[in-house]
Amino acid sequence: MDFGLSEQQEMLKKTARDFCKTELPKTLIKEYAKDPRGYPPQLWQAVADLGWTGLVLPEQYGGSGASFMDLAILLEEMGRACVPGPFLSTVVLGAMTVLELGSEEQKSAILPRVARGELVLTMAVAEPHAMYRSDFFELEAKHVAHHYTLSGTKLFVTDAHVADYIIVAARTKGGVTLFLVDAKSPGVTCALLPAMAGERQCQVNFDGVRLTRSDMLGGLNHGKAYLDKVMQRAAVARCSEMLGGAEQVLEMTIQYAKDRVAFGKAIGSYQAIQHHCANMLNDLDASRCMIHRAAWLVSEGLPCALEVSQAKAWMGAASRRITSLGHEVHGAIAFQHDHDMHLYTKQAVVGEASFGSSAYHAEVVARELGL
Repeated sequence: MDFGLSEQQEMLKKTARDFCKTELPKTLIKEYAKDPRGYPPQLWQAVADLGWTGLVLPEQYGGSGASFMDLAILLEEMGRACVPGPFLSTVVLGAMTVLELGSEEQKSAILPRVARGELVLTMAVAEPHAMYRSDFFELEAKHVAHHYTLSGTKLFVTDAHVADYIIVAARTKGGVTLFLVDAKSPGVTCALLPAMAGERQCQVNFDGVRLTRSDMLGGLNHGKAYLDKVMQRAAVARCSEMLGGAEQVLEMTIQYAKDRVAFGKAIGSYQAIQHHCANMLNDLDASRCMIHRAAWLVSEGLPCALEVSQAKAWMGAASRRITSLGHEVHGAIAFQHDHDMHLYTKQAVVGEASFGSSAYHAEVVARELGL
């Protein structure tokens, strides 16, 4: 088996790492967390200028035509640097959905502007009583004369407070339909929810929002099957970010174990510290194999429900173990706000809960095994 990266992927990885190292020191990351948007507009434009927002979009829409596997490599580097901003919601949840389901008119209107960094997209799926289970959706799009009215509430809508368009999964008579909703439409209101890691999760209310068939993505009642694909892509994307963060935690911990002296020698010479670092590496390597396999399957368009849920269930728990052991090695210093460790600990907690917890994906694995 060859888990090596291609020459193009190595170049992408290096470019991303160099950019994050020079332009995004952790002092700035911590400052950006205080911004109401969660990121500065100039950072989003810089990301677009690097071609990242259009990485997986076809060249005809201003993109690079890269694969989902390439995107996963980029997301690892973004997770390693804790890059803020609406990248996952815009590219993975939004643009890739429009690319696959949108009409030519919708794609031509939306995707080139995403590639240029002019639009922010997101998707609204979870509900107070349904989470990601589309068969329990309460938000409804009622057919009235020649239009639809959308009413209900969506929770944990990432970056909805800065989104220009929200893809909404709604119950329609006969199934589930996806609608492309202008976030500034009358009847759309958004409120930020409390969050621990600087991520911007929102509650979005829809009160009689008027839509037409031209606002649908993929046609009437065709949304349910596609939502599974969206959640699989999003889960792998989040895993990739967590993988990059875990890699950085391991490197920070090893370096600290070499530098910190106690009782006359580096603490890395003590067996307990050595075992902690070894266990962190074991978790990291197992995670990388699972996530790269899942990302490759998604990239190739192959069935991957089992592999995606294996990766998400494992990475969710592994990232918590890795950061916990990193804290044990660092000791009290890592609990100071000036230290970077808390950024990755929060990233691990949020990542584990995103797009299905470890427990949720363990149930999916069991179901795929026929249990």
